[in-house]
Amino acid sequence: MKQNETDYISLTDMTSTFKEGSSLIGKWITNKNTLEYLGVWEKINNQDFNYPEFEVIVQDAGTNRFMMSVGQWISRTKAIGMLVRAGRYGGTYSHKDIAFHFAMWLSPEFQIYLINEFQRLKNEENDRLKLGWDLQRTLAKVNYQIHTDAIKENLIPKEITTQQNTLVYANEADLLNVAIFGSTAKNWRENNPNKNGNLRDYATLEQLVVLSNMESINALLIGQGLTQSDRLIQLNKVAITQMKSLLESNTIKRLK
Repeated sequence: MKQNETDYISLTDMTSTFKEGSSLIGKWITNKNTLEYLGVWEKINNQDFNYPEFEVIVQDAGTNRFMMSVGQWISRTKAIGMLVRAGRYGGTYSHKDIAFHFAMWLSPEFQIYLINEFQRLKNEENDRLKLGWDLQRTLAKVNYQIHTDAIKENLIPKEITTQQNTLVYANEADLLNVAIFGSTAKNWRENNPNKNGNLRDYATLEQLVVLSNMESINALLIGQGLTQSDRLIQLNKVAITQMKSLLESNTIKRLK
């Protein structure tokens, strides 16, 4: 189902082939490791997440008296990653990130499948990046050319402002957008009402290469526990450095 333009997957349907049925969802969400995963996901994606209440829940998890349902989780922590719906198409739904976690808990076979699929996609991504570095062929195909030093300077990201660094961004995609383009997707649409698509559709080859690198770097920074504002500063510095390096390369100068 759709919720705020985001796909939510039915966990209830995922349990339909297991004899325990949807009761497995209740067993899964009482698991302390599950709650820790849900807490990290909400911390990254939900600015209204009730973190103090989450700490209370995690502290109680694992004791004999501990009980938890999806409804309780949502009401106590203001979580947005899961939904409970009544009616004909009712049941428990979750964001795909959480649905993957649930599927791996349900099925070791699915966990192995997901790992293999991730490795396949990363290999394909690496192959695409290698092709992207063949700049002469790629730039000729898209008919890209840097005409003036002024254009060149405009492609280098600006340092983020203090105001930008104090904002809380709804998702990690917008964090990367601000770091390299200086704008969120919503702000870009508001400032460009006559353009189709989104701001990434109008990015140059260099910007897309840097963006791909930043996605991997951001994942590492999240794993290190850096706050969103600290990550934004680091990612903005990376974007400026890498864009300067690409735009000043001898390969591009020969193409001008």
